Amino acid sequence: MTELPIRVVRSGRRKRTVQASLKEGHLEVRVPAGLEPEEESRLVTQIAEKVTRKISSAGVDLNARARQLAKKYGLPKPASVEWSSRQMRRWGSCTAADGRIRISNRLARMPEWVLDSVIVHELAHLSEPNHGPQFQALVARYELAERAHGYLIAMSEGRAGIESAYEPTRPARR
Repeated sequence: MTELPIRVVRSGRRKRTVQASLKEGHLEVRVPAGLEPEEESRLVTQIAEKVTRKISSAGVDLNARARQLAKKYGLPKPASVEWSSRQMRRWGSCTAADGRIRISNRLARMPEWVLDSVIVHELAHLSEPNHGPQFQALVARYELAERAHGYLIAMSEGRAGIESAYEPTRPARR
């Protein structure tokens, strides 16, 4: 969770939404008055984590990092790389046609070598759209790829529906 102190403000005017803002060194979270304590706690934790990810991701220049990794590992340079707060089922995604890469902001608080591995993975998609042997060879250029893969699997355990950034979605067997 966040290292910032949290101040919860209960509002009788607020009916359904939760809002957070940084104010004088603390995170102020506005919630509807009358919520059950468990629901209030869940909502406050959820929005505090979202704000923390946003703050953490602000300090990373993804474009510069991706250009550096592309050069080091002989991969194509992307047109753009940006954080995404909408990616809750994947760690990253790539649109090879226009060279755009999106990285889940959930990675902002993970070790740099894990973030780098996901960036290398997405850069490899600029050359190889599928997860075949040629793609795997490109990803394997990053020396910590296997370790990062394991780390992300461990982070995904217990979170139903989160796909590994390294494996294509497989249809369910019948």
